Amino acid sequence: MQQKLQPIVKDLVLIGGGHSHAIALKMFGRKPLLSVRLTLITAAKNTAYSGMLPGHIAGFYSHDECHIDLRPLANFAQAQLYIDTVVALDLENHKVLCANGLVVDFDMLSIDIGSTPATVSVSGAAEYAIAAKPVSHLLEHWYELIEAIGKNPQEPIRIAIAGGGAGGVELALSMQSHLHRILRQTQQPIQNLEVHLFQRGTELMPNYHSSVRHQIQQILTERGIKLHLGETVCKVAPTPHSETKEIFEIKCESGLIVECNKIFWVTQASAPEWLKIAGLGTDERGFILVEDTLQSQTHPQVFAAGDIATMVNYPRPKAGVFAVRQGKPLFENLQRILLDKSLKPYRPQKQYLSLIGTGDGRAIATRGIITLPPHKLLWRYKDWIDRRFMERFHFEEIK
Repeated sequence: MQQKLQPIVKDLVLIGGGHSHAIALKMFGRKPLLSVRLTLITAAKNTAYSGMLPGHIAGFYSHDECHIDLRPLANFAQAQLYIDTVVALDLENHKVLCANGLVVDFDMLSIDIGSTPATVSVSGAAEYAIAAKPVSHLLEHWYELIEAIGKNPQEPIRIAIAGGGAGGVELALSMQSHLHRILRQTQQPIQNLEVHLFQRGTELMPNYHSSVRHQIQQILTERGIKLHLGETVCKVAPTPHSETKEIFEIKCESGLIVECNKIFWVTQASAPEWLKIAGLGTDERGFILVEDTLQSQTHPQVFAAGDIATMVNYPRPKAGVFAVRQGKPLFENLQRILLDKSLKPYRPQKQYLSLIGTGDGRAIATRGIITLPPHKLLWRYKDWIDRRFMERFHFEEIK
């Protein structure tokens, strides 16, 4: 006798292909809910794994090695996949509105779209600087830069990075390391390259212990990266007297002006305006406020994880380690709410191991007040952790 098919009773829509959603999708593939229709809406077909991105820029990993292909993952989870950008939410009528006119209905919604560097407040930054996110945009410009230097290695070049947090520091070290390698291979002096790092505060990586900050500053100085600490960038503009190629000026409130060929923007994270416009409860930077269950403080049908979420009771830095850890509790609570079960609270760890690549095949390890100096063994450990994470999303290995 043929079994009667279970009807679809609820629509779960995931917006964004961030780390938490990637993990949740894999878990939905292993533990599907037959009565739930699953949909993923994402602006790109693949998502960069933040732990390996600096290593990719340094030249240690290929593009595919550090990106999760969301298409086979969505297929495994039996999820409908839409490559589109969400531009608005209609929370009253339970609809997601996308840039290409797509409208998707939902019963439950989960948001994991990461964050973008805040450029709006700085004149010219949005037009002339290269934001670190979306990653695809950053990498497009990075590949162009590598190609240009490979063709004309004798040409002097200046790179500026605005933002002295962990992201800006790793980007500076990784970019310098890769470009120095190109210059050496073409028998050009490494002095052809200048790297400038701007930080509004007087300390780099303010969210880290002083022992880490001291070591990082020492490494950057030894590598010849020019530090501009206590400098607030107030304007980015093309240089008026440049005729042969694009040169930009970075102007600071102190009066400092530095000319550069490329400016990468890795400042404090921000969130898209449509979240607040939709009526979701957000913090002062526009990130979705969530309870311990990862459920929106204002809309129980909405969940959020990763950088786009701020846990009300456990505020944490915007770091990939927390997005990864939220994947499993997010999946469990999404399943529980769809099955009309009570939700489980999630408490993120306060201290965590942070492995910071220095761009040269070494890494610093830090946890709490303990910091280990750069070492190749620490890089190998970080590499092992990162590769093991990515193996979870190799389609041929997803069983």
